[in-house]
Amino acid sequence: MSLDRYADAARRALAGERAGLITDTDRLGAVHYAGEDVPAEMAATSLGCGNPVAVADLHPGETVLDLGSGGGLDVLLSARRVGPAGRAIGLDATEEMLTLARRHAAQAGVTNAEFVHGTIERIPLPDASVDVVISNCVIALSPDKPAAFGEIARVLRPGGRLGITDILAAETLTDAERAAGTAECLGGALTADGYRALLRNARLTGIDVRFTHEVGDKLHSAIIRASRPAPVRVVPMTAAHAEQVLAILQAGLDTGDASFETTAPDWPDWDAAHLPAHRFTALGADGDVLGWTAVTGVSSRCVYGGVVEHSVYVHPDARGRGVGRALLEALIASTEAAGVWTVQSGVFPENSASRKLHERAGFREVGVRRRIGYHHGRWRDVVLIERRSTVVGQATPIQP
Repeated sequence: MSLDRYADAARRALAGERAGLITDTDRLGAVHYAGEDVPAEMAATSLGCGNPVAVADLHPGETVLDLGSGGGLDVLLSARRVGPAGRAIGLDATEEMLTLARRHAAQAGVTNAEFVHGTIERIPLPDASVDVVISNCVIALSPDKPAAFGEIARVLRPGGRLGITDILAAETLTDAERAAGTAECLGGALTADGYRALLRNARLTGIDVRFTHEVGDKLHSAIIRASRPAPVRVVPMTAAHAEQVLAILQAGLDTGDASFETTAPDWPDWDAAHLPAHRFTALGADGDVLGWTAVTGVSSRCVYGGVVEHSVYVHPDARGRGVGRALLEALIASTEAAGVWTVQSGVFPENSASRKLHERAGFREVGVRRRIGYHHGRWRDVVLIERRSTVVGQATPIQP
């Protein structure tokens, strides 16, 4: 939809005329707000494909940002739900719609709402400044969706969430059908898989994409939920973490790309195999273990006293949340404080996520040991990785 056409619709509404943007009122617009106390003049300018306020599960005191707020309907409903202690912000790219929305808010007596000018690809708000982002059939129209999702992740507070409705394309939609289509959102509508991929790339988690109803040929309205991960808390590992530590280990072994081992040991055997120092767990907001790291010695010879071999495992549901990086940072700080100068390990070449994680944490790949072990019916190579401390073991020892 062109901004000129969108602005013209706002001008018509300001003049008391029909906005004229939606003809299919059975599947789009105010039909999705049944049961809500919606002023008639605001319902007439509703251009969405759902009701994101019903999706977002808003709570009193929260700050909510509506992307592409249009006539302000979703901002009004959000303001009511978050109450006087909360705040509802509408963002729109046209001054005409902002003028219309401000008039609607004033008519409704809403005092905890505000409207700002800007685009969803460059949101004019500080980092980590909102609890919830909502939107109604807007992101499909964005010319730069990665930027939009990146901005959403930026402005959300840790633990904040996304609850939107949008138009998605069926997986069977071809490029030729996109090019030939007349629906304005057809060319830019993502598939469900495409939506999930961009949300993951923006480091959002808890992603849930669900179709609700058809709005056109191979076009569907959908509810999309996601969240910005809460901060990860790294603490020393204790026996109280044992059950979850071993469960995460087994989940890693089940992938077939974490270790030559296939079955996690019991806790006494695991405990005996790892050094008492440098054991850490990453905990979520609810106290559950999201991942762990620990080390073993590489040799009983004194010259290897500053060398350890490490393991790091992350729960499958916590991947992409910075858990592995937080664990490695804690491990590096702990080992360096104890005079360890080299942390090393072996990684299967196919485990690209682990290799990238370690590269970002300052590890280097030393080389590859070819066909070192037979595992799950095939010979496996192992990439040797190590991190040499920049603060420990740098001085040349004095020779006797």
